[in-house]
Amino acid sequence: MVLLGRRSTLLAGVAIGATPGLVAWSVQRGTPALARSRVGLTPGVRSGEVTTSSAVLWGRATSAGRLTVRLASAGRVVREAEGAWADERTDYTARMMLDGLAPGRRYDADLQFTSPDGATGQVERVSFTTAPIHAAAQSFVWSGDTCGQGWGINPDVGGLTTYRAMLATQPDFFVHCGDTIYADCEIRATQVEEDTGATWRNVVEHGVDKVAETLDEFRGRHRYPLLDEHVRALYAEVPTVSQWDDHETCNNWYPGERLDDDRYSERSCDVLAARGRRAWQEYQPVPVRRLITSTSEGFAPQRIYRKVPRGQHLDLFCLDMRSYRGPNPTSAEAGQPGVLGPEQERWLVEQVTASRATWKVISADLPLSAPSNHEDDLDSVPNYDDGPPTGREPELARVLAAFQRNGVRNVVWLTADVHYTAAHHYSPERAAFTAFDPFWEFVSGPVASGTFAVKDDLLDRSFGPEVHYSKGNETQAWSQSPRAGNQFFGHVAIAADGVLTVTLYDGNGAALWARSLEPSR
Repeated sequence: MVLLGRRSTLLAGVAIGATPGLVAWSVQRGTPALARSRVGLTPGVRSGEVTTSSAVLWGRATSAGRLTVRLASAGRVVREAEGAWADERTDYTARMMLDGLAPGRRYDADLQFTSPDGATGQVERVSFTTAPIHAAAQSFVWSGDTCGQGWGINPDVGGLTTYRAMLATQPDFFVHCGDTIYADCEIRATQVEEDTGATWRNVVEHGVDKVAETLDEFRGRHRYPLLDEHVRALYAEVPTVSQWDDHETCNNWYPGERLDDDRYSERSCDVLAARGRRAWQEYQPVPVRRLITSTSEGFAPQRIYRKVPRGQHLDLFCLDMRSYRGPNPTSAEAGQPGVLGPEQERWLVEQVTASRATWKVISADLPLSAPSNHEDDLDSVPNYDDGPPTGREPELARVLAAFQRNGVRNVVWLTADVHYTAAHHYSPERAAFTAFDPFWEFVSGPVASGTFAVKDDLLDRSFGPEVHYSKGNETQAWSQSPRAGNQFFGHVAIAADGVLTVTLYDGNGAALWARSLEPSR
């Protein structure tokens, strides 16, 4: 990170709170800036991975340029920084990692790009609050599954309005649990709503009317949600913690798989995943050291499972349950590897055990007992066998047993993926496997996709789940239109005294169910 010099001081008489888009803060010598090639910003500046002392800022330029940031707090400029160069190699995206921030403080960051000849472009503002280092209240929302099953941005229903409902809860950050895009689902101009017979109208841009295969097509999928005003409004005010799952590549994929799908000319999931991961990394505000550069050879995953420290009361652990798995089993007895892989399994046990935070929240991109698969394609952890752990389940059993053996307390699991919302409590007294302490798993989604039926009767009982609440699609339609209102997100509020309250909301912002959990000391 390079600090800007005196040539980047404020223009006389221009305040930091001036209207975004009108401020040009760099004082240039020589050719007037207006005569130079000014670099614009495409819609949707973002922040992400905000901890007690750091944050990632993201923007996309309209042409080649260098990302520059002016950071202010309480109306005072505290830092001016010059970041990465953006050009066609990154689809004109750039991110900047900010370190050394003060905990529990509100920041406003003005982002702009500077062209090769020194001209400055428009300014867009993103705001965020760093996590409190001591006992203090904080909150966040989570969901998953954006623009799936062909349900895209529909102006008739106001666009992706669940993002507006999430913003209304004023969270400190948003966890997107995966399926940030649906690269394998065409978004066409119209689609018939199976549950009502009505016609759904989509905005169609960036080539989203075909499955994504090329790097440019995957990039277009990530640009698509940024067309929506509610998505952009949330991103401007709320930092994101992003995960990836299968639909960033294609449905239920695993490393080494070859597709049997006539929609694809490229059948190698490794090739598609390399392209999909690169586009995901370019468009998400994640602290990735290096972008995947190969888009035509085998998929070589770079680590994106990570801990996001949020102060005394919260450590967030984000899993990658897609990159390290073995082939999807076709039966419970197949004995295939788990979904984490040995290294990530070891990391999860060690990091959660070492955490001194009151709450250890594990954000998973797949549920632990609700199947996200068919009986002949066991994509997720459960496998329709209620007995002792088999298939992928021994991995989870080892993790849970290690938590109990190491005396870990106050673990909560969050996820999305199954396109309905639910609260599951797990206890050894109901389970075939008993070497673990009771815990909660909360499910919520989709944020902007089709709604599926609940799977209460299909839960795998190996770890003793009990349904305390669930709501989904109650029609006979496979994928219920978002127009029905059954879009969902969850909200977690942690009070200064450590009490954690989970509230499940629908996409209109109505609270459906809530539970407060007292921490074990």
